[in-house]
Amino acid sequence: MKEQGQRMLKHTVRRSCQLSAESIAKDLQTSCGLQIITTTVSRELHGMGFHGRAAASKPYITKCNAKCW
Repeated sequence: MKEQGQRMLKHTVRRSCQLSAESIAKDLQTSCGLQIITTTVSRELHGMGFHGRAAASKPYITKCNAKCW
């Protein structure tokens, strides 16, 4: 991917960070005509330092009294 494509990808992710890789690929394809697949989007974002979303809070798990295992 060229430098201009990387800039557009970074701009798209920062604008709306909740998009999936498939949505980002479609958005780049319609907005600037880049032919890109979702695997490339994921790989480029990971290389730029963007990683998958993590849960904001982890659910509290209590131990049950019955034998669960």
